[in-house]
Amino acid sequence: MNPEHATNKPGREQLRQKLNLESGQIDWSELQRHFARGAVIAVNPELDLVEVALKFTEDDRSEIEGWLTSGQIKRADDEHARRWNQTAAVFWAIVVAPWILVQEQRQTTNKNTDFTGPAS
Repeated sequence: MNPEHATNKPGREQLRQKLNLESGQIDWSELQRHFARGAVIAVNPELDLVEVALKFTEDDRSEIEGWLTSGQIKRADDEHARRWNQTAAVFWAIVVAPWILVQEQRQTTNKNTDFTGPAS
């Protein structure tokens, strides 16, 4: 392996730090246009949002498919949008183009803000 190439490519931990720094808060009003174009992925609050973003960046299809199958991540749907609109939801988000990965912040005043997985 070419040592110069190895130093030019960020390591996993550097990439994790970069994604963490790029994460931020966004509210539903700002997220709506991304939802409308189908780019929002809802991430279960039990998962580490940065780790999920890292797996998307690494194109780890096996891990991503496992999360999709288990309902721990899913493309945001109309049910999400209705609930988020009603609760004026606020999220932690990371962009991993073309996706916006979002994790709803827990709200103590409304118990209906839990993650909604796939319909059974």
